[in-house]
Amino acid sequence: MKLYRTADWLPTTRKEAEQRGWESLDVIIFSADAYVDHPSFGAAVIARVLEAKNLRVAIVPQPNWRDDLRDFTKMGVPKLFFAVSGGAMDSMVNKYTAGRRLRSEDAYTPDGRTDLRPEYPTVVYTAILKKLYPETPVIVGGIEASMRRLAHYDYWQNKLLPSIIIPSRADIIVYGNGEKSITEIVSRIKQGETLQNITVHQTVTLSSRYQPQDGDKILHSYEQCIKNSLRQAENFKTTEEETLKIHAGRLIQQTGDRYVIINPQYPHITTPEIDAVYDLPYTRLPHPKYSGKRIPAYETIRHSVTIHRGCFGGCAFCTISAHQGKHIISRSPQSILNEVTAITNMPDFKGYVSDLGGPSANMYGMRGKNLQTCERCIKPSCIHPAICRNLNVDHRPLTELYRAAGKIPGIKKTIISSGVRYDLLVNRYDDNALNIAAADYTRELIVNHVSGRLKVAPEHTSDRTLACIRKPPFADYIKFSNIFYKTSHQHNLNQQLQPYFISSHPACTEIDMAELAVITKTMNLRPEQIQDFTPTPMTLSTTIFHTGVHPFSHEKPFVARTADEKQRQRQYFFWHDKTLKEKIIQSLKKLHRPDIIIKLFGKTDK
Repeated sequence: MKLYRTADWLPTTRKEAEQRGWESLDVIIFSADAYVDHPSFGAAVIARVLEAKNLRVAIVPQPNWRDDLRDFTKMGVPKLFFAVSGGAMDSMVNKYTAGRRLRSEDAYTPDGRTDLRPEYPTVVYTAILKKLYPETPVIVGGIEASMRRLAHYDYWQNKLLPSIIIPSRADIIVYGNGEKSITEIVSRIKQGETLQNITVHQTVTLSSRYQPQDGDKILHSYEQCIKNSLRQAENFKTTEEETLKIHAGRLIQQTGDRYVIINPQYPHITTPEIDAVYDLPYTRLPHPKYSGKRIPAYETIRHSVTIHRGCFGGCAFCTISAHQGKHIISRSPQSILNEVTAITNMPDFKGYVSDLGGPSANMYGMRGKNLQTCERCIKPSCIHPAICRNLNVDHRPLTELYRAAGKIPGIKKTIISSGVRYDLLVNRYDDNALNIAAADYTRELIVNHVSGRLKVAPEHTSDRTLACIRKPPFADYIKFSNIFYKTSHQHNLNQQLQPYFISSHPACTEIDMAELAVITKTMNLRPEQIQDFTPTPMTLSTTIFHTGVHPFSHEKPFVARTADEKQRQRQYFFWHDKTLKEKIIQSLKKLHRPDIIIKLFGKTDK
């Protein structure tokens, strides 16, 4: 077991920098999250990547933006640039519920305090730095900047906002996983280039003029989208298709008299490149300044391991593909096993790895068999409405990884907490070897890697709603559920599926929710993991919510927008609550569905 000193973390104060013998700094990172030196926290990753390039890096976590701004001046001025991250979540999702009510806890803040993060910290922090140090470049990154890189609908203000580069006055946005972009920016600055003249993949810049290049995609201007929301729907279609390409062009959007220029993502990230990021010397612990305090998000992931990035599911409400990309980037087995071994040396480790996963649990090692076919593809999902024949869906490497991790001394059990894509497991493939591999993985998962409950996300029971979400029919969930409980029974395991459901998603009606209640009642299932759809920037679902139009089909599905419509849908999750019974009955009477009343409550006296 390794004993750590404060110097094992990046400095957060001038004193800690001086203890390292640093009189000056190259980069100072301001983060809206607490500083946890763990590869699941983006600011820590970027800091370690820059440190590995022999830069002197400091982190200022959750600076006070209300007082005399001493947190923004205490570290001085960096030689290269300031970097700003709004945190691991969009700040407004972090701060507010779908009903626009304040959350009771901030998961990325010590003791869950809700007063240490402003709304839109990317804008707030950067504006302060620009005011204090107008000559020093500021680079912004993180989920908030990444998902707000173009004109976007903001649910909390209920209006279309321009790219976040404009209100923040940042010099450049690094979107997605930014390790490669930030490294190249540093290299180019050291070669004498100015930030304003640097062109790097996965960055956004603002220019007073537009110089055309081959492959450019011109989007409708911000002002055009304000006047006509259909232009915003058309922009989303273009943006999603271009973002999902392996070889993409630039996206150009005029805003006022300036141009927002989105440079394309890197076409390929290799396994050695992603291994290098996760092999850096993280302590995997919160900074000692938080001693005795609880950081809720860290409690969840402290003993977890990310084995891949990206997701080819293409779910309509999800931002993963827009941030991490559609194509899976997998770590090598050895890099993963090295991290598992490092976890066994943590002082509080009791033998249980809480997750070997990623955006989805079982997409590890899966990519297109013929990359030339992938290079021509603009489909948002590789598995909806059907699993692509060009997709490698072999589960054997993942099964082998689970078994290898279980053999490491000190490991009692590796638990899979990431959501499982069961459609990949119940599908019948032409190659029977793939069917055998999927069945073997399923058995290994259920028997050896579930700690009481296994997460899955059917989302809904309505095929129409599921088609809009880009999820498989509910029949696939039933197939997997049968396999799960049969296998658990055979091995005398008392464990359950934990299905996630959503209400108020575009295309979902109140009757759809009532029928969901009937179906789940029939299955003796009372959904516990539920959510009301929250529109977030840069997703298909949000585009439909805002514009009323599906950008691809041009259909106009029903959208629950008002608080009353959303509450009427949500109530069906709790049909068994006696205090809601009469209200639900009255709702169903208005919908002229006495049959559902009987199915839920039997024949009533009235």
